[in-house]
Amino acid sequence: QAHVVESGGGLVQPGGSLTLSCAASGFTLDYYSVGWFRQAPGKEREGVSCISHSGVDTYYADSVKDRFTVSRNNAKKMVYLQMNSLKPEDTGTYYCAAGQNWRSCTVLGGPNRAYLEIWGQGTLVNVSS
Repeated sequence: QAHVVESGGGLVQPGGSLTLSCAASGFTLDYYSVGWFRQAPGKEREGVSCISHSGVDTYYADSVKDRFTVSRNNAKKMVYLQMNSLKPEDTGTYYCAAGQNWRSCTVLGGPNRAYLEIWGQGTLVNVSS
């Protein structure tokens, strides 16, 4: 059965860094794009980043551009989200999701929930002093 599992969340002070990991199992990650979403308490889930199956194309929401970096290691079946210069507004539960359709991650549109079919349970990031 296909799964993705997020890890790496935690409590961090403003200005700090965290690296989230997304581990894939039960499917061939090489053929899937992966998106990262976050959901703050009382807010809608928003797409923050994604990476195409080859790793050539990436997308970042304006709110995280120049602070977050998405990467992948298909051999290890892992996708990462490096988060630097964290702000309190980055607080939320972060989810990764994988999709085989090319529309699941585009440079202009970012991660598309309609085409991302494998979702994790999320990992909590709390940016607070």
